[in-house]
Amino acid sequence: MTTYLDQLLARYVGLVAAPGDTVLNVGSTGTDLTTVGPWRAAREPGEGHPIDADHVLLNGTLHYERDIDACLSRLRAAMRDESRLIVTYYSALWRPLIALATALGIRRRTPEQNWLTHGDIRNFVRLADFEVVRTEQKVLFPVRIPLLSGLVNRFLAPLPLFSSLCLVNVLVARPRPRPMPAERRPSVSIVVPARNEAGNIDAIVDRLPAMGPEDELIFVEGGSSDDTWRRIQRLEGVHDGRLRIRIAQQEGTGKGDAVRKGFAMARNEVLMILDADLSVPPEDLPKFYAALVSGKGEFINGSRLVYPMERRAMRFLNLLGNKFFAMAFSFVLAQDVKDTLCGTKALMRARYERLAAERAYFGEFDPFGDFDLLFGAARMGLAIVEVPITYRERTYGETNISRWRHGALLFAMLAFGARRLKFV
Repeated sequence: MTTYLDQLLARYVGLVAAPGDTVLNVGSTGTDLTTVGPWRAAREPGEGHPIDADHVLLNGTLHYERDIDACLSRLRAAMRDESRLIVTYYSALWRPLIALATALGIRRRTPEQNWLTHGDIRNFVRLADFEVVRTEQKVLFPVRIPLLSGLVNRFLAPLPLFSSLCLVNVLVARPRPRPMPAERRPSVSIVVPARNEAGNIDAIVDRLPAMGPEDELIFVEGGSSDDTWRRIQRLEGVHDGRLRIRIAQQEGTGKGDAVRKGFAMARNEVLMILDADLSVPPEDLPKFYAALVSGKGEFINGSRLVYPMERRAMRFLNLLGNKFFAMAFSFVLAQDVKDTLCGTKALMRARYERLAAERAYFGEFDPFGDFDLLFGAARMGLAIVEVPITYRERTYGETNISRWRHGALLFAMLAFGARRLKFV
């Protein structure tokens, strides 16, 4: 019989396992959540065969497992590098209440043996060659009381302090990636949204370093009042053996629309965004490339808030806003993100295509393109890693960002993302 708690757990697992994904439920003595969630159940592989599933779910399994290290090591050996391990486990704080509920017959008797702390779980995961992506605490009210249970579990349980009292922990981990062969260097498609940036176009081409063997630079222009488009048109089809240049004009508006158009045009395995204002030096892009292809991260985000920035690179109120949004979005994403608004980002095209296929979950109202990608990466359980860069002062033109109008949009996106990722 499916319980209220099972339904909650299926909802939380569904924050990572999207409809259409395959989930293998391994060894749980409780409800098989693959019968509850919107995803597809994966077939149990035979002995020695690989696990062909997007996600492997251990729903309370580790409480009953006699050799946790061996269990996780077997899974790691069989899982694809792109798959995700999802572990649900109970908080030891609830052990007396669970024992009481069992004694009173409210809960069926099960042979729990292991009551594990967060540190225990993380250590087992690390020993088995997994890497923790995020851990969240869920469920303050494990029984259904109309209206009250929903309000408490959705709005109170995620908050600091209350979250430490929750019954269930949900951990998402990725298999530690195997090193990419040194001779295999994937090529990069660098997308440059450009509006009123005529004075920077030639410098971008001149300063862009080589990363892969057949890199391409894609300029997407939209609504410029200067001669940005004419400057870009002069470069169309240029190929000097190091870099192929392609161009387009966007039909919509906003940087986010330009990024989506550029990514749709991209032909290479690695996708990057570079802002045309050159406030992030093109010379820093190999750092993003190295972090991605080495497997250190799966979504590489620039951070302008580590090194001292040039004096007029960012106004004081903008700096305060960035720090506030960094804290707020880190809470929502359940991963540390120091700078949510740095325009330079990198990810593999295959992962972007999966992200784009699920874009309807968040909608397409992000004019910047940053949060569309961050929200999608968090929902997919990608490991977000930040690369610190030195933020430069503009040398041409004016910023396209309106502090107050776009600030209000950021609040709207923060609230929407929180409702879709945190308060569910």
